Amino acid sequence: MFYYFLYPLRDLFSGFNVFRYITFRAALASVTAFLISVLVGPFIIRALNHLKIGQTVRRKDVPDLYPLHKHKEGTPTMGGVLVIFAIVTSCLLWADLTNRYILVCLVSIVWLGMVGFLDDYLKLLKSDSKGLQATMKLAGQVMLGVGVAAFVFFSPPSQTTLEIPFLKNLFIPLGGFYLIFIVLVIVGSSNAVNLTDGLDGLAIGSISMVALTLCIFSYVVGNAVFCEYLWFTHLPGSGELTVFCAALFGGALGFLWFNSHPAEIFMGDTGALALGGSLGVVSVLIRKELILFLAGGIFVVEALSVMMQVASFKFRGKRIFLMAPLHHHFELKGLNETKVVVRFWIVGIILVLICFATLKLR
Repeated sequence: MFYYFLYPLRDLFSGFNVFRYITFRAALASVTAFLISVLVGPFIIRALNHLKIGQTVRRKDVPDLYPLHKHKEGTPTMGGVLVIFAIVTSCLLWADLTNRYILVCLVSIVWLGMVGFLDDYLKLLKSDSKGLQATMKLAGQVMLGVGVAAFVFFSPPSQTTLEIPFLKNLFIPLGGFYLIFIVLVIVGSSNAVNLTDGLDGLAIGSISMVALTLCIFSYVVGNAVFCEYLWFTHLPGSGELTVFCAALFGGALGFLWFNSHPAEIFMGDTGALALGGSLGVVSVLIRKELILFLAGGIFVVEALSVMMQVASFKFRGKRIFLMAPLHHHFELKGLNETKVVVRFWIVGIILVLICFATLKLR
């Protein structure tokens, strides 16, 4: 909005020319989203408490974990509404709303937020941890994935190849499978973040790291000079995604303000599905799906631990981990919740640094 109304006034006052720069608007988008989260957060928490929208820890579902998480009962959930509101509002203020990439991301985060909200609402309404049927939830995610895949396929430059980090001349041709791959990336990232959201601050802290990584890559891919120097495929207009990722980074940090241990609010599926899916959408739009896989290694490992656990128990009748996702395994091994979270963050930071190394090592 500011870009749309203030940048045209640059002829009247040269200071308005600053709204031309993506870096300026991205920085302010990040700060704006952070401030909205921090300032609006207490009101959301009080409202959720008043409506008795609290976390339920069911003993029969997690008997071994119940003693460790009993104190979380009653903590307000569905807090994803807060971070989504912060991100969308910040983008409306600082992003170029005529940019097609921004519009896709805004539609994506709102759509997945609605799917997650319905899931959380049904859990509270039925006092049942199952919530929305898995097939219905998956259908909502797949619908978005198909829409984004169609957008990518018909948006120039159209491509059906997968770029390999560290190698500048290696592209894997996927053909029509690339569209299916896009759907898998978006659905997978959405669900992987949801699985990771089990300890105070773990998921949202990891999201902030991945958002910052994609913020840098979005800026590079949208800049013709950088692309020529770094041998990236230039995607005109994609640089505006820097603003969206910056808002996501700021909103995540603002939510972490309240979600850090001991958490005052939880994201619920409302936030986890929306934010995880948004990371997948951005990585697809800038053609950096494997960078998401690397930067979001924590989410990947968490999701793999669940799949391995289920497969092992089904075919061997034995568990690999004490409990899945992986963070619960370490909890049951005796590690303090905060120590588990911080160590996962440390691994996440290392993975992000490796991603930044791929910018030059190609």
